[in-house]
Amino acid sequence: MSLPLPVRTIAVSGGKGGVGKTSIAINLALELSKSGRSVLLLDADLSMANVDIMLNLKPQRDLSHVVAGACRLEDIIVPGPQGLHIVPAASGVGRMAQLSSHEQMALIRAFSDIESSYDVLIVDTAAGIAPGTLGFTKAAQEIVLVLNDEPASLADAYGLMKVLNREHGVKRFQVLANMVRDSAHGRSLYTRLADVADFYLEVKIGYLGFVPQDENLRAAVKSRAAVTDKYPYSVSSLAFQQIARRLTELPGHPGTNGFIEFFVEKALGAHHKSAYERGVA
Repeated sequence: MSLPLPVRTIAVSGGKGGVGKTSIAINLALELSKSGRSVLLLDADLSMANVDIMLNLKPQRDLSHVVAGACRLEDIIVPGPQGLHIVPAASGVGRMAQLSSHEQMALIRAFSDIESSYDVLIVDTAAGIAPGTLGFTKAAQEIVLVLNDEPASLADAYGLMKVLNREHGVKRFQVLANMVRDSAHGRSLYTRLADVADFYLEVKIGYLGFVPQDENLRAAVKSRAAVTDKYPYSVSSLAFQQIARRLTELPGHPGTNGFIEFFVEKALGAHHKSAYERGVA
C-alpha cells in the first residue's frame, strides 16, 4: 500500500490586522482548489473567526464544539466555492485563544483522522505575535507575509519575522504585497522589508508578487464572496492565479509531512508529541 502524499502547509500572516490577510488566504485557497488540488482552509483565529463571514457561510458548529467534545472535526467542515473545504473557528469565544494541553491534544487527534484527505492546508492566522498565532505560523512549511503600504504594516511584518527568526529559528518567508498601485509599487514594499531583514536577521525572503487595488475586490468583499469566484477575470483574480502558481512552484524543503506532524512536531512542541505517542492527554 502506498503512503499518502505529504500535506503542504501554508500559513498566511502579516503581523497586524487590516492588511487583507483573510481575503488573501481565501482567494489563494480557491485558486489552488481550482487547479485540482484538495484544499482545506483552516481559520486559525480561534476566538475571532471571519472566514465564514467573508464567504457568507453559516456553520452550525465550529472548532469550539470539537474541543468541547460535542462533535468530530469532520462534522464541522463546511463546503465552500470551487470545491474548497473550510474549518470554521469560533467567534467571540475568548477561551479558544488559550486552550489547555488536553484541548490541544483533542485537536491533534481530530486532524489526524482526516490527514490523508487533503493535498494542501491553508492556515489563516490571527494578527499579532501571541503564542497561539506564532505556533500556527512557525509550524507551516511556507509562511506568506502580507504587506500593504502602511508604516505599521511594514513594521509589524518585520516584528513578526524577527520573533519567528530569533526565537523560533524560522529562516524562510514569502512576501505578498496587497492593495498596491502596480508592479513597481509592490516590488518597492518587498524591497523595503527585505533590505531591513537582510541586514538584521538570518532569513531568506522570496517575493510572491502583488495584488493590485481593484474595485471588483472591494465589491466581492462587500457581497461576502471571493473575488476569484465572483469576478474570475478581474485584475485581482488574475494576480491570485499567478501567486498561487508561484506557490506551487516553490521548491520543497524539510518540514512537516501531514496534519499530525503539523500540530505535534512544531505547533505544540516535542513534549506534546511524546504525550500523544504514549496515548496520554
